Amino acid sequence: MTNSPAAHPTGPGTALMGLLAAGAGLSVAAIYYSQPLLGVVGADLQAPPWLVGWIPTTTQLGYAAGLLLFGPLADRFDRRRVILAKLFALTLALLLAAAAPSVWALLFASAVIGITATAAQDFVPAAATLAPPEQRGKLVGTVMTGLLLGILLSRVLSGAVAAQAGWRTMFVLAAFAVAAIAVATWRVLPAFARNASLDYAALLRSLAELWRAHPALRRAAIAQGLLGVGFSAFWSTLAVMLHAAPFHLGSAAAGAFGLAGAAGALAAPFAGRIADRRGPLLVVRLGAAISAAAFLAIALGTVLPVASQLVLLALCTVVFDLGVQGSMIAHQTIIYGLDASARSRLNAVLMTKLFVGMALGSALGSVLLAREGWMGVMLLATLTSAAALAVQARRS
Repeated sequence: MTNSPAAHPTGPGTALMGLLAAGAGLSVAAIYYSQPLLGVVGADLQAPPWLVGWIPTTTQLGYAAGLLLFGPLADRFDRRRVILAKLFALTLALLLAAAAPSVWALLFASAVIGITATAAQDFVPAAATLAPPEQRGKLVGTVMTGLLLGILLSRVLSGAVAAQAGWRTMFVLAAFAVAAIAVATWRVLPAFARNASLDYAALLRSLAELWRAHPALRRAAIAQGLLGVGFSAFWSTLAVMLHAAPFHLGSAAAGAFGLAGAAGALAAPFAGRIADRRGPLLVVRLGAAISAAAFLAIALGTVLPVASQLVLLALCTVVFDLGVQGSMIAHQTIIYGLDASARSRLNAVLMTKLFVGMALGSALGSVLLAREGWMGVMLLATLTSAAALAVQARRS
């Protein structure tokens, strides 16, 4: 058994925190590169829109499956080795996507990308393990900033690269970036001790035991999953909505809205500090409330002139991203304090519920956009955000 790196009184150093943040961001970004590219991919591979729409859904379902099936491994084995194995597999999956000759091959590659991109969620518990308890919210927030910027800026980068060099180039560049992070992880990240001696089957069964044992985990997972429905419904339909009348904007413009979301993500460490000082439930409730308000404003704004709609859309994207990401950090602060020996499994439960919600949001968002228009998508996001607030509002 390896020796676990002890939490330093002042926390891990800047270089290590930078690696954890970059590793989380570049890993999770792989899930989202396809979203601004769907129109271009469909035309290139001669695939119908309904089938192309399954690409982000398949990726998110793969991510949820990877969290459930492989997330607990970092409690059973050295977390550093688990991360390295996933990064190596993710590099290969991205190259497979770049070479996909058909939409069916791309769907397969997308599922594998989703499964292996769960390396992002191994970097976050690593920060929680290395951090002293009184700084856990702040340092987890720092790593989550990297993860969230990866989610949001991936769309900006993907849209721009596809416009200049084609969608396949984006996946090749992503593969090289993940390979570079793998090398840095091998050189910098310390080894971690095993926290559980359970065999694989018992490890998976323990997920259900943790779910039953911790009401706070159940509430956190359900609330964040509901927030994920609205978040994903927005981002998975935005490019299609902007491409159509009255906007007629391309993939680069759709991806650029990730910059607005990134502004909200930059507040993640601030949300972590509030969670440390005032309690994480306050952050969760505020986050869900402002997310619901932002989505409702977008829905009501569909009657405005085009230019006004775009301004409102950008402003509200900052607000709801801040709300969703702040809630995520607060929920992680809650669950990481439940059982120090099971942090990877607790995180696996939380994130599995989140990405099931996100996959559901992608699917429902596409249906609602076709049947009810953009207002229908935003009303769904408003209702699910309000439901998340209701889940956590009754608890003190």
